Formats: sequence, C-alpha cells, structure tokens
Amino acid sequence: QVQLVESGGGLVQPGGSQTLSCAASGRILSIGAMGWYRQAPGKQRELVALITSGGSTNYTDPVKGRFTISRDNAKGTVFLQMNRVKPEDTAVYYCNADILVHFGSEYRGFWGQGTQVTVSS
Repeated sequence: QVQLVESGGGLVQPGGSQTLSCAASGRILSIGAMGWYRQAPGKQRELVALITSGGSTNYTDPVKGRFTISRDNAKGTVFLQMNRVKPEDTAVYYCNADILVHFGSEYRGFWGQGTQVTVSS
C-alpha cells in the first residue's frame, strides 16, 4: 500500500509565503517524477510544478519565479515553496508521484488527498 500525505496548507495573506510538503510511504521500490497540481473551484486540475528524479524542474507560467519545487530522495518527500502568493493561487493542492511498487512492473501515478491553500487578507 502506497500513501502520499500532504501537509502545510492553510490561510496565507497575499504576498506571503507558504511551504507544502508531501511524503510518500509504503511498499516503494523507486520514485520517479514528483509533482504538485492544484484545482480551484469550478476549474480543472492543473499542473503547477514537476521535478524529475534527477532534479530537473518545470513550472506552469503563472508560478514561475514565485514557486520552487524540491525533493528529498532519501525521505521520499517533495516540497513546494510558495512565495509572493496571490489570491488566484487559492486552490486545493495535490501531490503526485510516479512510483514503482514491484520489480518488473511499470511506474504508476499516485495521488495525495489534497491540502487547501487559501490566499486572502
């Protein structure tokens, strides 16, 4: 059983900072790419940031220069440092990871349960 557990959501003022964490646990042989997605009310879930197992990163344009994704491979954890947040960053943030659970199988995508981030004064 593989679990991804997010933490760090909450209320943050515009212009402020927040750090999200997501820890993978369970029967894990290897973790590939890890990413953060978000879904605002009435909108589709969208990719926010992605980091490969080698550390290469990719960001959606609205967060470039403000958000930073990083990972701790030894702990199976991915982080999202959110700086200069805006009201439009309000959403439920989900982490996703490609995980290998059996030798000879393929990497499968797993999702966390989501954490709410609300940007408001």
